[in-house]
Amino acid sequence: MIGSIKGKIILQTEKHVIIETSSGIGYKVNIHLDETSLSESSARQDLVETFFWIHTHVREDMFDLYGFLDLKELEFFEMLIGVSGIGPKGALGILGIASIDTLKKAIATGDISYLTKISGIGKKTAEKIVIELRDKLAKESEKEGGTSLQGELDVLEALKSLGYSQNEARIALKKVTPELNTNAKIKEALKILGGK
Repeated sequence: MIGSIKGKIILQTEKHVIIETSSGIGYKVNIHLDETSLSESSARQDLVETFFWIHTHVREDMFDLYGFLDLKELEFFEMLIGVSGIGPKGALGILGIASIDTLKKAIATGDISYLTKISGIGKKTAEKIVIELRDKLAKESEKEGGTSLQGELDVLEALKSLGYSQNEARIALKKVTPELNTNAKIKEALKILGGK
């Protein structure tokens, strides 16, 4: 099994990158939307070396690699695919909707409406995720305290009302300092979006 890959990104799309290792082999690595920002400056121009933690998904008819810049993302991804009915592509889509800490808090508090509203996943899928992961994440969420999920929704709605797409708003919100209040988060997100 492949656990990590280090190499240069030679091709990037919205859903995957091709990373060429020092041996000259190019691996197709599936990534979530937020990871695409990593290659805006590195793909093709400088060919900067990048490191991914890898989940190798093997079935009879496929051998897919899923890449993450952060080990916490890989661990949460593997937790999600442990939920019955959630496959790797679905888990990757869920990871792209908000920060891991926010997702964990939503699951730990049983906030199904947050999961369905922000991601577009169905109510049954959100309920299944909450039922199977709530206990695992509740203690962790209590220790960390955390951000207000309603505040995050308010920021997303404000950005969407200003004409930004749901995906643009989500990506910007993931980069915002979590400790800020709602108004400060909106201002910081606007700066991030304006700096594209």
